[in-house]
Amino acid sequence: MKISKTKIYLTTLFVCLLFADNAYAMHISEGVLPFNWAALWFAVAMPFVAYGIWRLKTISKTDPSFKPLVGLMAAIVFIISCMPVPVPTAGTCSHPCGTGMSAILLGPMISILVASVALIIQALFLAHGGLSTWGADVVSMGVMGSFAGFLTFKALRSIKINMAIAGFMAGLFADWATYFTTSVELASGIRGDSPFLPLFYNILIAFIPTQLPLGILEGAMTAGMVVLLYKKRPDLLVKMRVLKTEEVTV
Repeated sequence: MKISKTKIYLTTLFVCLLFADNAYAMHISEGVLPFNWAALWFAVAMPFVAYGIWRLKTISKTDPSFKPLVGLMAAIVFIISCMPVPVPTAGTCSHPCGTGMSAILLGPMISILVASVALIIQALFLAHGGLSTWGADVVSMGVMGSFAGFLTFKALRSIKINMAIAGFMAGLFADWATYFTTSVELASGIRGDSPFLPLFYNILIAFIPTQLPLGILEGAMTAGMVVLLYKKRPDLLVKMRVLKTEEVTV
């Protein structure tokens, strides 16, 4: 039985709204960053999002089945990143991201677009993150998370590391890159006249108790997804250029 994209989106939104009453603000919360820093991160994020939209349209013209895959990954990233773990000492929340997984399967530019859509829906409907800080969240979770995961996976596969390890490390580094970047953004925006580095180190250290195990968890989820597809649907991995045709028989 086929499930439409609309049903997937509505089901995802319903599940997250079900727990919205007890949700904490995640990502970087509304109002945390001063206007000039919020505007800067918007300016950095928008070219990536715009290119992601163009890339999606270009691929979809030659492959109509690509959009449903993007829709499914968007639902997965949305659900994964709706799991906030409060970090009061950092002024934000820790959570899995899912962008390592989406970057491996869809490429980093489409993964950035997927993350940007998930983030704006969460800000609008779940009070997770903020609209003013959307650009900063896209840069940390979308841009840095996607490229860290994608490049890690490609680098490890290029030296013949197996799918499970490559997927695990990609998910791990995507998650940790997100929170490294979040620490940079927070320290830059809220430091005032204080030195940058001491505040950056304090914020980064505040994330470690939650993000160290969550990074490992995200690595395991990413590895599990990639290995499952490799065993059950290697044709999809070939289609999405994760594998070459000759690698399927190896």
